Amino acid sequence: MPELQPFVPPDQQPPEFTVRALLLGSFFGIVFGAVTVYVGLRAGLTVAASIPISVLSISILRAFGRASILENNIVQTTGNAGQSIASGVIFTLPALVFLGFELEYARIFMLALIGGWLGVLFMIPLRRQLIVKEHGALPYPEGTACADVLIAGEKGGSLASRVFLGLGLGALYTLFQNDNIFKAWPGTPEFQPDFGPAHILKGASIKADATPEYLGVGYIIGPRVAGIIFAGGVFSWLVLMPLIYFFGKSLPNPVYPGTIPIAQMGPSQLWSTYIRPMGAGAVAAAGLITLLKTVPTIWSALTAGFKTMRGGEAEAARPIRTEDDLSMTVVLLGSLALMVITFLFLEFKPVPGAYVGWGANLAASLLVVVFGFLFVTVSSRIVGLVGSSASPVSGMTIATLMATAAIFLVQGWTAPAFGALAITIGGVVCIAASNSGDTSQDLKTGYIVGSTPWKQQVALMIGVVVSTIIIGFTLNVMNTGLQQFRAAPQDWDLNAPHPGVAIQNEAHLPEKIPVIAADKSKTEHSKSEYTVLNAVGSPELADGKYLYSPASKRIEVQWIQGIGSEKAAAPQARLMATVINGILSRKLPWGLVMVGVFLVIAVELLGIRSLSFAVGAYLSIGTTLAIFCGGVVRWLVERASAREGEAAETESDISSGSLYASGLIAAGGVVGLLGVALKAYENFTDKGDILNFPHTFLDNMGVSVIAFALLAYSLYYFARKPLKK
Repeated sequence: MPELQPFVPPDQQPPEFTVRALLLGSFFGIVFGAVTVYVGLRAGLTVAASIPISVLSISILRAFGRASILENNIVQTTGNAGQSIASGVIFTLPALVFLGFELEYARIFMLALIGGWLGVLFMIPLRRQLIVKEHGALPYPEGTACADVLIAGEKGGSLASRVFLGLGLGALYTLFQNDNIFKAWPGTPEFQPDFGPAHILKGASIKADATPEYLGVGYIIGPRVAGIIFAGGVFSWLVLMPLIYFFGKSLPNPVYPGTIPIAQMGPSQLWSTYIRPMGAGAVAAAGLITLLKTVPTIWSALTAGFKTMRGGEAEAARPIRTEDDLSMTVVLLGSLALMVITFLFLEFKPVPGAYVGWGANLAASLLVVVFGFLFVTVSSRIVGLVGSSASPVSGMTIATLMATAAIFLVQGWTAPAFGALAITIGGVVCIAASNSGDTSQDLKTGYIVGSTPWKQQVALMIGVVVSTIIIGFTLNVMNTGLQQFRAAPQDWDLNAPHPGVAIQNEAHLPEKIPVIAADKSKTEHSKSEYTVLNAVGSPELADGKYLYSPASKRIEVQWIQGIGSEKAAAPQARLMATVINGILSRKLPWGLVMVGVFLVIAVELLGIRSLSFAVGAYLSIGTTLAIFCGGVVRWLVERASAREGEAAETESDISSGSLYASGLIAAGGVVGLLGVALKAYENFTDKGDILNFPHTFLDNMGVSVIAFALLAYSLYYFARKPLKK
């Protein structure tokens, strides 16, 4: 197949690597990085940002005079780094919270920076092989679609108006719906079935987090995937949870890993205690199955990568503009420097309470580079075939964690500190693999439009640096803003041995602690009243933090961290913590985990995409039902299009519906994140509800359903309305 002729020929040099392009791309990197953290922690899913960034860039730069297609490409290249880095971070590093450690800003920044730069550096020698030589074999669907958007923008036509419509209406809706802002109506309408004297379906729950970002995500992923995800939620919340209550309601004692009798549990407690371990097993099995399916692709990616490394791509003469990559010297020296930085960081800035010695830190640094190169090569080729959304990054990370944990286990390194070190290794590898996949898509876009490779590669590195600034901050804001203190009184002898429970000198408690009782009333307590206990793998307490009162000699409060709560479940990170804990401590609710494993095997035998089902089985039904609603809107749009003889949308289409949905996602993420920041400010300053919206007739479940239905109708309406040419 002859080489592609780029849109901008090599002998032309329009403006490309300009200051305004880098500044605008950096701004988008910060915005979409924060939005990806917010949406990803809540939904367990991320959506590619390159197309909406391209659309917005075309519109914004056009307002300031003529902009070249290559400038717009630099904007989306720089900005898209925020989304890819955030995806890798949220899939792994929040596991530190589940293991009982703190999410330090400096740690997140450094690990994200190292992983992001490794992802870019390792893609440099692979670009010519994967992007150019295999142009016909590896389509890179998102990269190709983004190139289509940029070329359409260069030729004329308006795409950005539909994104701004979604952004405006979605933001207005979120202001009134969000629990942390006005809360004019319930943000999560819920119905808990309990029929007749036999309490039929008690323990189940039907609810929806009626947010615009979930509606937009459901529309973009389509009815098929949204339906499979919701099927997992239905199985967990409407089949398993009622069964658990039915068989366990008469048991007087708690059933491990629960700490209270099943009869006293509500739906949320049943989900967090019994469904999450099962869901973790399901996600792990589905990720590994997905990885095994790609073994032929992995092998060809590795062999092609090594051939490229040996081949000596450098030529005596300087290459033409569209083939001018950063040199192999930059790759080798940069990789070596990152390995040294990793070692120094682990050695002199260990996780608090998790210092493991220079030998383990050196081994970790080597494993980061080895696994990083392996899975960057694999990820880059896989996304070329199936796209970024279907790349089994979580499976690659699980494989990294299992290999690392197995090495630690053989060495006898089984203390919780080594769990934190394993998460560090897995986190950097996951970030590198995630960023390399999106880097490949960006380089594909650049190849089609005629960009200069080395300028894109530098822009990617700049985007990595800028986006990592906001990602750690967003994680900490969500962890603080969504945290809750729930009354959980139980007797506790602090002087007796309690395996898996340790006292923590905690500096992050607010001075005033609002404790929520069982009847949802609030009482305020002082920080000085309590001692913080941290439970990891305890037979007596569920994993998490608790507040012990020396005065009453009892545990009085369960401190529910924002990350890991029902509002920010972080399913992939929870899975990573489960894998590490299970291998190193050899304590795991294996019965529940194996139920999840064999559930996934059954789903695979039915010929259904098991990873989507497993994620749905893990997540709250509030998330999966809202996403399913977006999928239903997409299905209705496609049926209407079919009746009128129009072509149905595909995942790579640049359609009015997908652009409007992107606006909804951005609106829900940005405004929702502002609400979380407001709640964190209220918690730290003890000012209560600053935006105290009065209770009116709107404070009704029916109003919530109607408002969400109207938002869904707006998505249907604008999806059916053609774009102006």
